[in-house]
Amino acid sequence: MPEDGLIRDIAARAKEAYKIIREYAHKTPLKLSTTFSRLAGGTVYLKYENLQKTGAFKVRGALYKVYKIKDEYPGVVAASAGNHAQGVAYAARIFGLKAVIVMPETAPISKIEATRGYGAEVVLAGRVFDETLNVAMRIAEERGYALIHAFNDPDIIAGQGTIAFELMENLDSFDQVVVPIGGGGLISGIASVLKTYRPYTDIIGVEPAACPKTLESLKAGRPVRIEPKATIADGLVVKQPGDLTFKIIRETVSGIVTVEEDEIAHAIYLLLERGKVLAEGAGAVSLAALIHGKVEARNRTSIAIISGGNIDLTHIYKIILRGLTREGRLARISGYVPDAPGQLSRILTIIAGRRGNIIGIQHDRIDPRLPAWHAKVTITFEAPGEEKIKEIISALKSEGYDFWLELESS
Repeated sequence: MPEDGLIRDIAARAKEAYKIIREYAHKTPLKLSTTFSRLAGGTVYLKYENLQKTGAFKVRGALYKVYKIKDEYPGVVAASAGNHAQGVAYAARIFGLKAVIVMPETAPISKIEATRGYGAEVVLAGRVFDETLNVAMRIAEERGYALIHAFNDPDIIAGQGTIAFELMENLDSFDQVVVPIGGGGLISGIASVLKTYRPYTDIIGVEPAACPKTLESLKAGRPVRIEPKATIADGLVVKQPGDLTFKIIRETVSGIVTVEEDEIAHAIYLLLERGKVLAEGAGAVSLAALIHGKVEARNRTSIAIISGGNIDLTHIYKIILRGLTREGRLARISGYVPDAPGQLSRILTIIAGRRGNIIGIQHDRIDPRLPAWHAKVTITFEAPGEEKIKEIISALKSEGYDFWLELESS
């Protein structure tokens, strides 16, 4: 099928899907953000798919696909790092089918347990999506189940495209939509609908710099395999885009940008701090691209798709610490202090007198580099800002204590 016919077909399926899935999925909020508009230099709306059933947009495509095949198969099989897994498990439960979900061995425990919570059988195999897919294909053949691909399927793509109908219903006009890219199903669905109904809208894709498979494929003119690096946006780790999604992206997407790990973490932190919203790494890359200038937002109305919120809780505290350090609200300083009574008390009094709140102290008396009769003291404290941290270090120096920053804010 020519690309223009494929795009129209996806848009038509998405229209049907929207009528079907609305009974089982949320119509998620689309909200203007004053804070993120200011940071991006334009008008920024956030589409909160992290508030969707199962915590991510994936349930849309899963519901539509499982609905289409529910009378043909006794069960379904899917390969997923987490969000597609939960979406398929939820859809199978809704329509009364058995579900087997093959997840990478590296999948977060929270996503594994959530998938089991929807009644699915979970099999752990492989380290990235492509490896788990091979196992899923074998299980599907052995059991006679339907394989529900995470992105390279027209019904899955169409289901994700239902987001675009909600955007058009909620906002009369917008200039661009910024969308995370994993395998490409989300951006392909949204782009197919918008290019059919609002053809002048720009669609911008975002990938982690650690996994730029679609960007590299566009440069090569065909889908290519890459070796991804570790990324906090684990839901976007796919070695190669699908041939179907690649065709659609090539014809409809205005551009693809990449974001670094610190930029993704910063976006997650700001969503928590300013937006009171929890997003996973894959869900935050669109906002990261806008607020870090990867996507031109000046004099434009932009929509950032916050595609999911299923972040592992063990990652959150690290992101919060990085964010607080970046903003100069957390500092760790070290210095060589005379190993004598009263010295530490004087130091803590200086810090507390300048509104530093001590949260941790470490002593080291055995480091061979220590001056004689000294200890190395490392102090972690909260502060009102970067200038106050500098003031505290200056005050310590003026009292004869030579401290330096262990954690630098950016």
